Amino acid sequence: MWIEVDKVCQRYGEEPVLDGLSFRLERGTIGCLLGPSGCGKTTALRCVAGFEAVASGRIVANEKTISAPDLTVPPERRQMGMVFQEHALFPHLSVVDNVAFGLTGLDKAERRRRVGDLLEVVGLADLADAWPHELSGGQRQRVAVARAQAPRPRLLLMDEPFSSLDSSLRLRLGVEVRDILKALSTTALLVTHDQNEAFAMADEVGVMRSGRIEQWAAPYDLYHRPASRFVADFVGDGSFLPGEVAEDSAVRIELGLLPGRTIHPLPAGTAVDVLLRPDDIRHEPEGPLEATVLRKAFRGADILFTLGLPSGHEVLALVPSHDDHEVGDRLPIRLATDHVVAFPRAAN
Repeated sequence: MWIEVDKVCQRYGEEPVLDGLSFRLERGTIGCLLGPSGCGKTTALRCVAGFEAVASGRIVANEKTISAPDLTVPPERRQMGMVFQEHALFPHLSVVDNVAFGLTGLDKAERRRRVGDLLEVVGLADLADAWPHELSGGQRQRVAVARAQAPRPRLLLMDEPFSSLDSSLRLRLGVEVRDILKALSTTALLVTHDQNEAFAMADEVGVMRSGRIEQWAAPYDLYHRPASRFVADFVGDGSFLPGEVAEDSAVRIELGLLPGRTIHPLPAGTAVDVLLRPDDIRHEPEGPLEATVLRKAFRGADILFTLGLPSGHEVLALVPSHDDHEVGDRLPIRLATDHVVAFPRAAN
């Protein structure tokens, strides 16, 4: 384990921002704090970096306490690198000089070798002499990653690193940066509000709400095995249908009986809301059920249909885009659930 945040609280005046925040990050792992604006994720990153003290709890790095109410190790002594939202490159320095800026205590040959190796890893060796204004947004961010990695930090912190880029570039760059971090065996902690970015980059993601972690898990588990209704709502697309727990933890909804045990076991007879993801509803010519197309969102490779059921409830279905349908069409569907996710019926 390289970093552990243990029951950390922080407040601004009387306003609590972090409320018993806890998580652990193993060496070589990329972690992410994901949540809506105001949930405390950036404050958490600033506490880990040493930019802010903690009101209670502690932060431990490499088995040494670096933050506690009576102790704040300065940022420059934490062996951490930082990649900021706006790249923060020096406009008067070339790419190679930007990357070399934080390197001290090395002779000229070793500095040149270290910078050259990093530029190869981030795919910018041919732009070593370019100026920041000559680079694309994605290239500037890769320079920022290389510069933060140059002093070989034990932990790399990334604060909404791709938020200034368009959505398609964010996703592509997230995959590229993940490959870079894995090639360098880097331990990293990212904060973002963008779940696609989180899923593209992180091995483990902590969904935050009101200064606490609702669930810390792999992206697959957050999507298919959400620990709370908040996580189920926040992560991915989905809809809820009313149902009732039957015997053997199966759940009955208007589309039929969902066999198998629920992710969160509940007693028979419990009124529940069942989470259905778009990939739980399959459009098939011989499907035993029918639904009406209410809305459609073209996404290129696929179309997200909002379907109306006879009861008036709605579900989502993701369909390959060559299988197009118009609003008002009747679609044969079938259930294809692998995970039964149900929560006690929400009060109206």
